Parts: sequence; C-alpha cells; structure tokens
Amino acid sequence: MSVLPLVFTSGWASGINAYAVVLLLGVFGATGVTDEVPQALQRTDVLIVAGVLFLCEAVADKIPYVDSAWDAVHTVIRPVAGAVVAALLAGESGSLPELAAGAVGGSTALMSHLVKAGTRMAVNTSPEPFSNIGVSTAEDLGVAGVLTFAMFHPVAAAIVAAVLLALGVVAVVLLAARIRRFRRRRAQRREERRLAASVRAARPVRPPD
Repeated sequence: MSVLPLVFTSGWASGINAYAVVLLLGVFGATGVTDEVPQALQRTDVLIVAGVLFLCEAVADKIPYVDSAWDAVHTVIRPVAGAVVAALLAGESGSLPELAAGAVGGSTALMSHLVKAGTRMAVNTSPEPFSNIGVSTAEDLGVAGVLTFAMFHPVAAAIVAAVLLALGVVAVVLLAARIRRFRRRRAQRREERRLAASVRAARPVRPPD
C-alpha cells in the first residue's frame, strides 16, 4: 500500500506540533506498533530531544501571545520537519519517491501551520487565558488521536486530516475580520500611549517654591 496517506497525515500533524509527530512516530516504531517508521526516528537521542521540545511547546503554546511568538519562530521549522518526516517515511516504504513525499509533507505542514497561527491570533483577541489552554489541549489531543488512528487506518485518517485542514482554513477566513479589528485597536492604543508620553515629556518643569 502507498505511504501517501500517512505522509499527508504526518504533514498535517507536523504543522500543528512537529515535535509530537516525531516523538509519537518514534515511539510507535520502537514499540513495534508499526514497521513503517524509519530507524532515524527511533533513535534514543532523537526521542529525548523530541520529548524535551514537546514539553517546551506544551507550555509555550498555552500562554497568550507567547503562543503566537512560538508560532512565528516555527514558520520554517514545522514545514521543514513535515517534509523531512515525509521523506523518511517514503524512503522506509519505498512506495513513493522521497522528493514527492517531502513536497506533500512540507506543503501540508505549511498549510496547517498557517491555520494554527491564524487561529491563535484570533484566540489571543480574547482577554482571558483559558481559551488558549483549551485550544492548545484540543490541538495536542487531535494530533495524537489522528496520528495514532493513521497507524491502523491510514486512508481514513488522511481523510479526517484533510477535513480538519479544510475546516481550519474556513475558520481562519471567517476570523480574519476579528483579527484585523484587534490589530487596529492595539495599534491605536499604542499610538495613544505614545502621544500621552510625548505630552508629559513636553510639559515644562515647575521650579520648586
């Protein structure tokens, strides 16, 4: 069977949490859940590094504004990780050229990353932190659930990932106006603070009596 469904699913998941994908695939391969995971992902050092970075992301991803900064840093990392994982999966399977797999995994990871980043920008317009925690937890559980499902039903999991990606794109489009309004209000507040600081600095200092 072609490894393309697993490549697509891993790419989608990498765009949300690349470290979780590497960690889960490595554990699945090391424990014998599947024989499609390359040895490079099962190495102990890779699993340790992926686990540490996953814990860092699990914390940063639940803090308002820190999550968006984290997403900005990972705009390149997640697509590259998706492409590398996809190429490794294709190389292990031999049913799909590695270059084609890398292109599919990387482009899918980029799309899902943009959806995640856009959604988080919209969530950050809410003043309370609980929505960030809820969305982040749902993303982590979704990645783990869909990727685990892909080990046993790769085609069905790929369909689920495609539907979630499409729904995410629609949600970001619908939330774009809210994001723009929030940015305008924040820019206006910054300008008001700057003007107030300028007025205070321009006031003459009264000599002491």
